[in-house]
Amino acid sequence: MKETFSKIAVFQYSSEAQIIKSRLEAEGIEVFLFDQFTVDTDPLVSNAIGGIKLKVWADDEPKALKILKSISQYSLDDEGDEIICAICRSSKVELYTNIRDVKSFFFFLFSFLTTTLPLYSRHQYHCNNCKQNFDLE
Repeated sequence: MKETFSKIAVFQYSSEAQIIKSRLEAEGIEVFLFDQFTVDTDPLVSNAIGGIKLKVWADDEPKALKILKSISQYSLDDEGDEIICAICRSSKVELYTNIRDVKSFFFFLFSFLTTTLPLYSRHQYHCNNCKQNFDLE
């Protein structure tokens, strides 16, 4: 058996990589994370080094990719159901953060100047189909 790795995914943050790693390991696939500790030490360097690479043995690549594709890449509600766009009824909806209101901007500026994590941010959903932003409320 040839012992080589196949890169199946790249993540910006280790928390995302750990979730997928756990899912693959639950299916019996051995997973290796490369550059995880570098990004955990300094998250701002993630883009410079190409993120956290999730790799599996080359023999496990087809099974791992099948499992990876079965995981929804779009937002889910608290019950695990896909969020549906209120405008076009598409399920291709993603959560994103913005700083468009005054309160968000103030906390972003404060966090930036004091080099702390953001204390407040506003979340909205974005439909990739009709390109509209909306709240669930």
